[in-house]
Amino acid sequence: MSAPPTTTLGPGSDLSQVFELAQQLRVDSVRASTAAGSGHPTSSLSAADLMAVLMTRHLRYDWEAPDDPAGDHLIFSKGHASPLLYAMFKAAGVIGDDELMTTYRRFGHRLQGHPTPELPWVDLATGSLGQGVAYGVGIALAVRDLEKQPSRVWVLCGDSETAEGSVWEALDKAGHHRLANFTALIDVNRLGQSGPTELEWDTEAYARRVEAFGCRAIVVDGHDLAAIDLALTTAADQREPTVVVARTVKGRGVAEVADKEGWHGKPLPEDLAERAVAELGGVRDLRVRGPRPAAAAPATAARAGAVELPRFEVGDKVATRVAFGGALAALGARPEVVALDAEVGNSTHAEEFGKAYPDRYFQTYIAEQQMIADAVGMAVRGFRPYATTFAAFLTRAHDFIRMAAVSRITMALCGTHSGVEIGADGPSQMGLEDLAMMRAVLGSTVLYPGDATSAAALTAAMADLDGISYLRTTRGAYPVLYSADETFPVGGSKTLRHGADDQVTLVGAGVTLHECLAAADELAAEGVRARVVDLYSVKPVDTDTLARAAADTGALVVVEDHHPEGGVGEAVLSALAMGDSHPAFAHLAVTELPGSGTTAELLDACGISRTHIARAARALVRR
Repeated sequence: MSAPPTTTLGPGSDLSQVFELAQQLRVDSVRASTAAGSGHPTSSLSAADLMAVLMTRHLRYDWEAPDDPAGDHLIFSKGHASPLLYAMFKAAGVIGDDELMTTYRRFGHRLQGHPTPELPWVDLATGSLGQGVAYGVGIALAVRDLEKQPSRVWVLCGDSETAEGSVWEALDKAGHHRLANFTALIDVNRLGQSGPTELEWDTEAYARRVEAFGCRAIVVDGHDLAAIDLALTTAADQREPTVVVARTVKGRGVAEVADKEGWHGKPLPEDLAERAVAELGGVRDLRVRGPRPAAAAPATAARAGAVELPRFEVGDKVATRVAFGGALAALGARPEVVALDAEVGNSTHAEEFGKAYPDRYFQTYIAEQQMIADAVGMAVRGFRPYATTFAAFLTRAHDFIRMAAVSRITMALCGTHSGVEIGADGPSQMGLEDLAMMRAVLGSTVLYPGDATSAAALTAAMADLDGISYLRTTRGAYPVLYSADETFPVGGSKTLRHGADDQVTLVGAGVTLHECLAAADELAAEGVRARVVDLYSVKPVDTDTLARAAADTGALVVVEDHHPEGGVGEAVLSALAMGDSHPAFAHLAVTELPGSGTTAELLDACGISRTHIARAARALVRR
């Protein structure tokens, strides 16, 4: 017998047909996870009705043209429900049954355990719970305020992940910005990984919280297709940001697992899967062609102007954070550059961009996780975000930065007020872990300028780097070392003092570069000749210059305003190890908990001042 003809559903399909689609999504979720031997079928079954209604009647999307700027965006914040998402892709006709059944969660294939942008219909990677709603807000901001497109953003969120504060940071910003193009659907299926969720089925409690953050809440039975359809119609009325709170049943449609604990993240055994498929009505082959995107708004033909970086006179004292702000403002001549602040722009000097280009400057207030999520959302839409806060506070957003790397996002970050150099504010404000954090990010670039000229040049360089780049800047003002025509290639360094008979090399970056120069002067007065290297590029690092210095002088002192783990010292040691160089070595870093004090007091107390550098150099030379 020939196979029955494929039925195609569209916006005009009646709800009985949409129900059949929902059952198909459930069947394929069960089949795919059982075939793979792993996955989250029960988490997929609970949201199948929501997604069936959405993709048939409300998701304005051209599956053959995922880059259509007017197309809607769908984000699975509960990325573990990937069987459901991939079943939707099959229903849309963009993947086949064979790919779903034989490659899901297998090595070397694109249907990974949690969705990634390896798939053209996926904007960004999810699976670290609590992030998808935040990314949705960032994309909604970008399409409304930057692109001026009619796109809507839909986010499927799990109930367990609402325990994450980042979800509420995101909803607060959705409410603050009145993002009427944003809708989140919370799949309130009561059960988490190890047992009941915090609020279980208290949908009214969810609604009260949503409304408290300035969004509209619509409570529905998540298996009542007519109620879902009405809720999504209301959400799309462009009046206000909306959260659909949908009471659902985990494992819906399969009596043996429905609302049963102990089934999270477990595929159904083959015999149970067979019974489940039969109970759900068997395998189907429905196709969906939902509503098409609205007409795209005409692209603005903004021309890039000339980028005129600020210039500084050698010897003048200028903070690198000031130079960063001036360079960022200059980069505003490029229309794809946007800037984000976490309510410290007057200290980081990012506000200089906001003064010049207020329409491309985004204030996230003291919500660093949301700042990074907004930057990611804007990067997804093709913009070049620069996100800035104190180096210490970027650590709060580390998981968002990590996941941005999984999404292969390109964005620039700047951490100011780094190290003990900031002085009297004390250890809570001192970024002493940021280099380690950013060096560990896959594909990252880490830059640490020592003067205003290099800071401006490296700020501009980040606008043309792929991946995540990080610029570390200093609070205090220090002498400008380089003329405006000096170049600073990423992966390079500068040798500021050198001679044929150098006895030791001093390696510094940022504030410690100036301490190294002062120590070199002190040593020179004693007849000890010291080479000084400005290691402004921490990742990638200038292996050739370091190896040459090791060979020429036989001794290196590396000094950094950072904890010893993961920073400049370990970058240098890794580079030397690759070249099989083994010079005498001293590593000066912040090893004790600092307190308040002046910059000079703290640098000395932490063992990274010119006095300690000179002492370490003498000891190596004597050896």
